[in-house]
Amino acid sequence: MKQKVVIHDLEAEAWGQLHLETEDCIVVAAREKAAGCQGCFGCWLKTPGQCVYRDRLQNVGAVMAQSREIILITRGCYGGYSPQVKRVLDRSISASLPFFTYRAGKIHHPLRYKTHPRLTVYLYGEQDEMERQIAAELVQANGINLGCEKAEYVFLNDPGELKEIWA
Repeated sequence: MKQKVVIHDLEAEAWGQLHLETEDCIVVAAREKAAGCQGCFGCWLKTPGQCVYRDRLQNVGAVMAQSREIILITRGCYGGYSPQVKRVLDRSISASLPFFTYRAGKIHHPLRYKTHPRLTVYLYGEQDEMERQIAAELVQANGINLGCEKAEYVFLNDPGELKEIWA
């Protein structure tokens, strides 16, 4: 089991220029080609815990759920994540079970795995105050959905600022 999963939407050149330490990481480049979730629930019924699409995101739910930390690096889009990062998160539904339970006072799917990773989201790009508020609420909701022990977010003007944060 790797310590961290880093999911990012950066171009390959921009990611390479960051020179981030990723020895103990599984890096998921969200811009690379992969199918989006079709909502077929095959990961719950046909191939439990694994997406029915045989591509590089087939096991992303298990990989995320079994890590100690999930790090998202995403362009902020109207208070949400970039479409590429959202696609990866959609494919992680296999980390949950097709039933319902209450967590944090709301109805959620029970978790398939018993780990509780930490979630850190770095949102970059220009965002107004309303977009930042929506993003903060989204990160907290995703933290609950993913069973995270802690969910944090950091707003950046530019992804290059990660060099200083991860130094």
